[in-house]
Amino acid sequence: MRKSIFGTLLVLCLTIAFPLNAQMATTQTDSKVNYNSTNPIPTDPNVKTGKLSNGLTYYIQNNPKPENKVELRLVINAGSILEDEDQLGLAHFMEHMCFNGTKNFKKNELVDYLQGIGVKFGAHLNAYTSFDQTVYILPIPSDDPEKLEQGFQIIEDWAHNALLTDEEIDNERGVVLEEYRLGKGADERMMQKYLPKVMYGSKYAERLPIGTKENLETFKYESLKRFYNDWYRPDLMAVIAVGDIDVATLEAKIKSHFEHIKNPKKPRPRPTFDLPNHKETFVAIESDKEAPFSNVQVMFKDRINSKPDITAADRRKSMIENLFAQMINNRLDEIRNGDNPPFVYGYSYYGGTYARTKNAFQSFAMTSPEGQLNALKTLLVENERVRKHGFFEGEFNRAKKDLVARMEKAHKDKDKMESERIVGRYINNFLEQQPIPSMDWQFDFMNSQLPTITLAEVNALINSYIKEDNRVVILTGPEKEGLEKVKESEVLALLDSVKKMELKPYDDKVVASSLMTKMPTKGSIKEYKNDDVLGTTTLLLSNGATVTYKVTDFKNDEILFDAFSYGGTSLYSDEDYKATINANRGLTEAGINGFNKVELGKMMSGKIANVRLSIGTYSEGLSGNTTPKDLETLFQLTNLHFTALNKDEKAFKSYADKQKAFLGNLLSSPQFYFQNKFSEFVYGKNPRYTGFPTAEDMDNADYNLAYEKYKERFADAGDFHFYFVGNIDEKKLVDYCETYLASLPGTGSNETYSVSDFRPLTGSHKKIIEKGEDQKSAVRMTYHGPTEYNAKEAHALTSLAEVLTIKLIEKLREEEGGVYGAGANASISKMPYDWYRFNISFPCGPENVDKLIIATQKEVDLLVTDGPTEKDLEKVKKAQILDYKEDLKTNRFWLGQLKNADYLKKDAHEILEFEEGVNSLTVDDLHKAAKKYLTQGHITGIHNPEK
Repeated sequence: MRKSIFGTLLVLCLTIAFPLNAQMATTQTDSKVNYNSTNPIPTDPNVKTGKLSNGLTYYIQNNPKPENKVELRLVINAGSILEDEDQLGLAHFMEHMCFNGTKNFKKNELVDYLQGIGVKFGAHLNAYTSFDQTVYILPIPSDDPEKLEQGFQIIEDWAHNALLTDEEIDNERGVVLEEYRLGKGADERMMQKYLPKVMYGSKYAERLPIGTKENLETFKYESLKRFYNDWYRPDLMAVIAVGDIDVATLEAKIKSHFEHIKNPKKPRPRPTFDLPNHKETFVAIESDKEAPFSNVQVMFKDRINSKPDITAADRRKSMIENLFAQMINNRLDEIRNGDNPPFVYGYSYYGGTYARTKNAFQSFAMTSPEGQLNALKTLLVENERVRKHGFFEGEFNRAKKDLVARMEKAHKDKDKMESERIVGRYINNFLEQQPIPSMDWQFDFMNSQLPTITLAEVNALINSYIKEDNRVVILTGPEKEGLEKVKESEVLALLDSVKKMELKPYDDKVVASSLMTKMPTKGSIKEYKNDDVLGTTTLLLSNGATVTYKVTDFKNDEILFDAFSYGGTSLYSDEDYKATINANRGLTEAGINGFNKVELGKMMSGKIANVRLSIGTYSEGLSGNTTPKDLETLFQLTNLHFTALNKDEKAFKSYADKQKAFLGNLLSSPQFYFQNKFSEFVYGKNPRYTGFPTAEDMDNADYNLAYEKYKERFADAGDFHFYFVGNIDEKKLVDYCETYLASLPGTGSNETYSVSDFRPLTGSHKKIIEKGEDQKSAVRMTYHGPTEYNAKEAHALTSLAEVLTIKLIEKLREEEGGVYGAGANASISKMPYDWYRFNISFPCGPENVDKLIIATQKEVDLLVTDGPTEKDLEKVKKAQILDYKEDLKTNRFWLGQLKNADYLKKDAHEILEFEEGVNSLTVDDLHKAAKKYLTQGHITGIHNPEK
């Protein structure tokens, strides 16, 4: 299955899978395959697959990452496409009901139990429903037999023990209706109009998983129970268990919990729904006054139904398709980075549609409201250019290099993959019959077959992709005064004219093979300092710069990088700040060392190394990632971002044009409008306040001044601190530090940042902002103000917010049925000044705003008067410790913690004291934080629809 861009409702997996044996469990092994034959792709020997006597399929794999955790999935081969007319929205509603009372876990007991062992609702425990499937997600500790047993009991209960009481069904209507309300808006309104053309003649156009408001409000209890009884049955189910526990234990659990479940005596046939062909070209041109973005898309749907990649020949064809997509998208990216770009971004690919049985070649672009027809023309022209002239050897070879680099990285990290990333391929195997070969097989297959793929084979694909039947064109965007809407006749005329155009072949210009035109003069390392507790080494370079690195084995093929120096835009005058703030992000658009972005992209083919430059409020910095093989390239890129950043007015104008297209109608979105107005209310008196950027702001951005300021900020590498974490060859890293970092200019400036006198609005205030036609509101309650930083108090306040999140879900969602989600977050910062913040937010219906604010305030008041319960605090502590133990085994965590410790002038050894700090937290600590910080008044922002 290939990914569809209609992404929000349909969750699909990209990994290839393979059908199971129809009999009892077997463990298969890789075998030698004649790659040119129709032999099936062998199943990964690391996964044990099987079927129970009742038809339930299972997949089991022992995987040690992360430790002491197993990922459980219950997969139902049933979704909204199977709903009867009286069941619209009930596949998704049924998903909700599995969390609202089962045989062994009464109302709220399930979530309460899981929170008690550190599993967060939403963040960890979750589920999703789409057209053809429903998937339940449960991570569970694997080092405790009782918790493991309860985990399997939970997914068994989901499978056949949902209570579905009339009372709980009615209670859940409000929650699901709030989720329905959240989805309303310009995008949804336009989709309802174009979907019948995209999915012409199929049931998919009538079965969006969320359903209809009318049915959600009025459906009969029996309709929901009938869906559960019809489709939640063993022969339509799979249980997946991947994690840090032996296979035999997992298999025994599956058999003991699922073997006894019976299928209905007369099971209802599970139909498959096709997408009919059509001779016409359908054009959908939809607009909405609240649409923030303008998009164009053209689809060429296949005439025949899709089939899974079962054989080696199928897999080889998929590689050809990947090479095609890589090359066409490289061309589109070159266009977007050129003069007068026709779109903000654009891409093409061959992949899935809503319908499980139909693939399509699709081209997509985001553009300006005025540029839709031009963007569509560009997409069509580039497809036609490939049809007439094909791709060329240079771009073909670069695409091959990129494919090899990605596969090499995946292969090297094959034994370091997290369990939650593995389960997706087994879901896809069960639902779509896609094979699940081992990473070794995939790697060997690529090395065997890639040299045999010819450019002619790739070029031939375009003739099967492009057609005049089964074609759909979709344009969506804003509706506003002075904007002339594109006409269907114009689209049809364009489609016809492109075929007749005289197009020149793509000009694939040759580029240099080396980033560095002149090697720098080496510096030296003046001092080494090892920290055996943290496992870090710190180097002081001859130019004054500092490097801290940590060697890890968390990933075999990953090195992460970060760097900072104090100063940032805080050292600009107010006038210079306003003149450059919207230009800073465009500084790197010109490329480096005389190479533009397109040339750099070509030069980087086959390499995995990225460096991103930034100038923030209080610091400037660089960040990136690479592999051990490409570490020197990362250092070269870093050096050149200091010494050889190009200055190119045309490149910046291209960036500014794309930003203007992106920003042009942003504030027509009620949500963006509210964010902007509420931010202005709180921060608007800051002399540097700019709000959301506009097209006019981009026109006024001073690129020349921004570039001069960049040179100031990066003139002294000696006050930078660089960080590297990952699978590092220390000898090479030290050599690269001397060559590429110690050689950078060091002036001894030792700058710090400047703190302005401005402070945000504090105290008790209320701001109501009205925008939008949908009956949906949002509430934001902000407690913030000056304080004196204390690490333990900061931890207590953060934990207090996590407790309040639990209480708000219980009260506002489960008891009131007034929200789909609600939450709180908090922090105390010491930079640039000591400041606390505590935010509460939730969406709801306009009619419930006042009631839910009162209910929220009651929960806050209870924390102030009584403090949290010991039980709720324990839930938070368990979750924090579980997350921390997983984080400790990731490069991203260590990179962030090491950098932030220096940035905030904290002791880095506190990283290893976190669990001790969690265990020492008491109810009294949180109670004191509540009394101190939640009694100083707060700012309430309310977003209501227009009256």
